[in-house]
Formats: sequence, C-alpha cells, structure tokens
Amino acid sequence: MTTNEKITQTLRDSAGVRWTVLLFLAFAMFCSYIFMDILSPIKDLMLSTRGWDSTAFGTMQGSETFLNVFVFFLIFAGIILDKMGVRFTALLSGVVMLIGACIKWYAVADGFQGSGLEQWFTTHLNYIPGFDELGISPFYEGMPASAKFAAVGFMIFGCGVEMAGITVSRGIVKWFKGREMALAMGSEMALARLGVATCMIFSPMFAKWGGVIDVSRSVAFGVVLLMIALIMFIVYFFMDKKLDEQTGEAEEKDDPFKISDLGAILSSSGFWLVALLCVLYYSAIFPFQKYAVNMLQCNLTFTELPADSFWATNTVTIIQYVIMLVVAAAAFASNFSKKAAMKNGLLVLAAVSLVIFCYMGYMRQSAETVFAVFPLLAVGITPILGNYVDHKGKAASMLVIGSLLLIFCHLTFAFILPMFKGSGVGGVVIAYLTILVLGASFSLVPASLWPSVPKLVDAKIIGSAYALIFWIQNIGLWLFPMLIGKVLDKTNPELVASLEAGTITPEEAAVSYDYTAPLVMLASLGVAALILGFVLKAVDKKKGLGLEEPNIKE
Repeated sequence: MTTNEKITQTLRDSAGVRWTVLLFLAFAMFCSYIFMDILSPIKDLMLSTRGWDSTAFGTMQGSETFLNVFVFFLIFAGIILDKMGVRFTALLSGVVMLIGACIKWYAVADGFQGSGLEQWFTTHLNYIPGFDELGISPFYEGMPASAKFAAVGFMIFGCGVEMAGITVSRGIVKWFKGREMALAMGSEMALARLGVATCMIFSPMFAKWGGVIDVSRSVAFGVVLLMIALIMFIVYFFMDKKLDEQTGEAEEKDDPFKISDLGAILSSSGFWLVALLCVLYYSAIFPFQKYAVNMLQCNLTFTELPADSFWATNTVTIIQYVIMLVVAAAAFASNFSKKAAMKNGLLVLAAVSLVIFCYMGYMRQSAETVFAVFPLLAVGITPILGNYVDHKGKAASMLVIGSLLLIFCHLTFAFILPMFKGSGVGGVVIAYLTILVLGASFSLVPASLWPSVPKLVDAKIIGSAYALIFWIQNIGLWLFPMLIGKVLDKTNPELVASLEAGTITPEEAAVSYDYTAPLVMLASLGVAALILGFVLKAVDKKKGLGLEEPNIKE
C-alpha cells in the first residue's frame, strides 16, 4: 500500500462511518428541537394552570435567544468554535443546554409555586435599566414569576442550542466537504425536525398523564432527552478525535481567531444576503411553531372525546408515533434506494402511512396531533433537494421558491382556514395540506442556504461565519415570538378584557384568539425574503459567487 493510499483510508472516507457521525449529530439536534418547543403545544395549559397570557408566553419563548443577541454570546460561541474546535464546543453546548433545561423545568414545577424563589422573582426583575428604555427587556412588570424564571433557564438553553447548531454545521463541513455536503446538511435538519412532531405528540400526553394536568412532566421529558443528546456529543467527540489522528490534521484551535476575520466576513455582500434571507425564513417559521397549535385550536372545531374513548388513550399516542417513524424512515430511505421497485415501494409505504397518520390525528381531535405532520414531507424531500444542489446547483433559485410557498401558507392560515371553522373535516384537511407544504418550503433552507456559506468565506473562519448568521437569525427569533404575543393581545382587546373581568374562563380564552394579524405579519416576512432571493440571484450572477453551481464537480 502506498503512502497516498494510507492517507485516504480514514473514517471520513467510509460512507457508513461519516453517515453514522451525521446520525449522532442529527439525533442530538433532534433532542434539542424537542425541548425548544416543549411548551408550544400546551400554550393553553400554561394560561389555565400558570396564568401565562399571550404576552407572557411570547416573552418567555423569545427569551431563548436574548443572551445570544444582546450579550453577543453567539459571536463568542463562533470564536470558541474556531479556537477550541468542534469537539470541545459540542460538549460545551450539550452541558449548557442541559443546565438551562433543568432551570426551566423547576420554574414550571409545583415545587416552585409558593417558594421563596417565586416570591423573589415576583418582586424583582420588573425593571432593568437600559433594557427597558430600549424596549428589549426579557421581563416586564406583572410577568408571572414562573415565566420569568423559565425565561432565565430558556436563555441559558438558547446559548447551548445555538452553539450546538453552529458546531453541527461546522462538523458536517469537516466530514462531508467535497462529498455529499448539501445532502448531509439537508438530511441532518430533516431528521432533527422530527423533534417538532415528537414534541407535538408527546408533550400534551405527558402534561395530561393520568387525567391530572402537570406541565412540568412535559419539560422533564425534554430534560431526559437532552441528557441523551449530551451522550451523542460525547460519542462524536471520540470519533472526531480518531479522524484527526488518522489524517494528522490539527484541531481548528491551532488556527487562531483574529478580529480581522470578522471584517472579511462582513465585507461580503453575498454573506449579508444569505444572513438576511436566513433571519426572514426562520422568523417566519420558528416563532410560528410556538403558536401553531394554539392557532389551530382557535381556527378549527374539535369535539371533546369521552374519557373512555380508544382515541383518547396514550396507547393511540404511541401507535401514531410509530406510524410517524414509518413515514419518515420510508420517505427518507427512498432517496437512497437504487432499485426502482424498492424506491417505489418505499414511497407507497410512506404515502399510505402518512394518510393513516393524518386520519389518526383527526380522530384524536387535537390540534397538536394535526400540527405534528409539519416535518414529515420535509423528511422525504429534503434529501432530494440536497442531492439536487450537490449535483445540479440552483441553491438561490430554491430560496425564491421557498419564499413563495411561505407566503402562500401563512395567508392560507390567515384567511382561508377560518372560513372552515365548524367544518369538522374540511378545516382539518386544509390545515394538513397547508402544514405539509409549509414544512416542505422550510426544507429548502438547509438544503440550499447552509451549504452556500462555505462558498462565501474562507474555510478557517466558517465557524465565525455560521455564528454571525445565527446571531442575525436570533434577532428575529427573539423579536417575533414576543411580537406575535403582543399583537394577539392588542388585536383581541375584548377577549383580554373579558378574561381580566372573569366573564370568560382561562380555558375558553385560550382557544378564542383571532390570529389574522400575526399571520399577515409572518407572510410579510416571506415577501421580504422573496425580494432578497431575487437580489441574491442577481448578485451571484454578477460576482460569480457560485451559489447556483453544484457542490460536487462532476
């Protein structure tokens, strides 16, 4: 065996090993996605059991990105990644996520109620000099103490999850550069987004377990999964270390970070366009996810199931989740099948299972099981899109298509879905179709946008580039959950007044909001993204950034 042959025989050269590494990273992000939206499907329960109105709920949800944006933690995370390397940063992100999650769990647990800590949060953090004047404080006077303390934990978790995001992106670049990078990034995100469906299905189940409502059980479920995520990062640590030993490559920390590197990134017009597209896309999706279940509860008519009904049991929850996994696995695997018969068979299995999954969601008469379909179409088509970008290119064009779909979906939720309220079947069908298309549109982002970043910046500062994009993205993720909550309360004044006067119960108020204004606001983000998409195509054509070119040169 020659020296050159020895060099090529590394873990990275084995398709099985590098895709196993991707699986570890994807599963860690899968767990983090579950915790990110763990309270989203039980917004109504947070109002009825903890007194969180839409403003409190939105402020707490937006707090996830507060430290990343206003204390610039994401910038520091990028510097840490470039100086200390993927392995160290992956472990650090796992630990930080877990610490924040434990704090959030205690904040909504019964033990916090009536404690000295609750009293402290009730009387403190009502005014923060500077932040209040700027209108960016993560707390406000009158905010429930449990929401304040949960916001503190969510801030810490947010630092960890965004650090994990840039670390995973950097890790994929390291293991897949020059290979199936867009396919890998798209697949990772598609698999991770199954966490959204998992959250929608299981969070309400744990909260209502045994007929006794306890929202802390849902958060505890997320905490356990984050422990597993940390284990995944530990396994990745040793595999990545072995790769460096085989290749003789030094960890990224041997290439010191310089402030001038940030200047090189910020001077790129292509970088700014990609970053702005990212913040518009993600601001129209992630904040929406936090309210999507409640939006469906307010726009669809559900029948309360008898307690002894088969469809009200936890057994159905497990069965539906297994069917969801069949849909995801069959759709995902079909992309890698070389035999036409096998490929078609897997697609048929996925389609039939998807119909069964949707039917069960309808029979269960719950908004959370309807929205759980969100990532399923994306799981099937994201690898297709990633593979297309790898071999054919057209990444910028895909972003334009994604923007159009984004606009269509939010406007459908705003104006068409409410027309079907009272129609038991029609409304659910419209909801299912729109949610599937929205999930599919979102799959265009990881498949086309993220793999474009290495084309815009030098390899040694990719970590900092991703961190800057994530920081800009986090501004939207901080702002829009709060905006949606405030807009809901402002555009539903009679509902808010009735709730304060006690003429309507919290349970009734939670499912009576008019979501038209927030949805139009989110659709406007899609319009802005569409305009920027066309600008990006023009800049790419003029400057030859290579965004429309394939990642793999044939």
